[in-house]
Amino acid sequence: MRFPKTESEIMALVQNIISGLANNPNFPSPPVSPAALQARLDAAVNSSNNQIMAQAAAKQATDTKQADFDALIADVKTVLHYAEDAVHDDDAKLSALGWGGKSAPHALQAPGQPRLLEVLRQGAGQLTLDWKKPADGGAPASYKIERRDLTDGGAWTLAGIAIETEVTLNNQKRGKELEYRVIAVNKAGEGEPGNTVTALL
Repeated sequence: MRFPKTESEIMALVQNIISGLANNPNFPSPPVSPAALQARLDAAVNSSNNQIMAQAAAKQATDTKQADFDALIADVKTVLHYAEDAVHDDDAKLSALGWGGKSAPHALQAPGQPRLLEVLRQGAGQLTLDWKKPADGGAPASYKIERRDLTDGGAWTLAGIAIETEVTLNNQKRGKELEYRVIAVNKAGEGEPGNTVTALL
């Protein structure tokens, strides 16, 4: 039989031992008497109760502190909004309160160049491309995939649009050497094209 692990199981075992030692002549001289075990049990129960009360008090103190801080923050924000309106967000005047005017929103930048464009898979009229997000510039909202025919030196044309950094293009020209590139796009405009890859489908 294994020794119990939880406090409630241990306490139940101790109570059984106390009762068994006190009422069973088979254990005439135990190394720890039933009375001593009872004293130990009483002390453990008392300590457990004290711990429970201390934890409850600590939680109450934490909740009270958080409520006080939330109320303080609300009051401070109210005063700061008043001060911003009173001096029309003048940084110099707001500095008297250790505060500053509202920052102007950052202008959205066009994305940088997509990186490490490569061909993952290709087959009859089908091509899967993969690339990495730009390392600089604004966050891309989508990607334009452009293609041109190297056989006749054609101009770049739109081959597809992607939201993620992988796309599968179907119904591509067969028997011609095609070059592909990716351009990142967001509301600020288009970035510079990334590297190119070629494929003969």
